[in-house]
Formats: sequence, C-alpha cells, structure tokens
Amino acid sequence: MKSSLSSLNLIFLAFLFFSCSSNLDFDQVKDLRLEPAVLANLAYFDIPANKLIDDGGNHVLADVRGFDVFKDKFFTNRLTKAEFDFEIENTIDRAFVVNLLLLNADDEVLETITFNVPAYTGGSNVIKYPTESFENQRLENLKKTINIGFVVFVAAGPPLNDDSTGSLKLKSSATAYLIIG
Repeated sequence: MKSSLSSLNLIFLAFLFFSCSSNLDFDQVKDLRLEPAVLANLAYFDIPANKLIDDGGNHVLADVRGFDVFKDKFFTNRLTKAEFDFEIENTIDRAFVVNLLLLNADDEVLETITFNVPAYTGGSNVIKYPTESFENQRLENLKKTINIGFVVFVAAGPPLNDDSTGSLKLKSSATAYLIIG
C-alpha cells in the first residue's frame, strides 16, 4: 500500500514538471490606465415656509458656501468630465426660481444654472432636472470654482407667515470622471 502511494506521488510530481507556463510581461503595468467615476453629494438645503415670511410680494434669499474640491491638484489634473444632478421638492403654495452660481476666487460668477420651480398644488411636486454636464471650456470654468452660491427668488403669491406650512428642498449630486495612468 505504501509503495502505491509513493508511486502516485511520484507520478503527480512528474506532471508538475511538464505543466505549461509562459513568460510574464510586467512592463504591461506601465500601460495601466484607470478611469474611475466618483459619486458625491454636491449641495442640499431645506427651507421651511415659515422662514420665508413676507407680505405676498417677491422675496429673495441668498447663501454662499465654500466649494474647495479643486484645491487638490491630483483630482483637478485628472478630472475629464463632471455631471451634476438636481432634484427639488416644493410643498409651499408659491413658485420659486432657484439660481445656482459657480463663483471664482474674486466672487465673479462663472456660470449660473437656473431652476424654475412651480407652486405646490397638492400631490407630489418633486422635479428632477436634466443632468448638467461639464466638459471642455465648461469643465475649465468649473475647475476655477471655489464657492457655490444659491439665490432663491420667491414669486408673488399668498402671504407667508409663522403658520405657513411646507418647505423647499434641494438635493444634488456630482459624478466626477477621472483618468489615472
């Protein structure tokens, strides 16, 4: 019994020496090119109606937030395309215009993206806007952005006060396409 096990082991070892192999080309690593897509939250706000107190006329709210994504040169130099997606939900019986401003270091407006938001009339009022794509010159302007501003214009309508209900919510995301290699 012991000699048959040794014979099987010897035959198995013999097959290992006759197995196929090929030369490995580690120079192929030099040609490696990764093209990841990174998804991140861009901006969010939720403005309750009772914070928009007015007499029924036009009203404007403004806010500026830092946007330091492009401080990282590794990211900026490899960015080939960016896409922004926006969704706004309005449950206030007033229409709005929301402007998103891309601002450079001198607070100059590089680009304005405008969203018209209809008044709430009951039911679902979630609006998904077309994707904003940044390539070529538009991408170069985006790379100069250091602040994002929001200007919300409240259209004329029924007066809003401390008892007003509903809210205006903005959700957005960004997809960044990179080339590494």
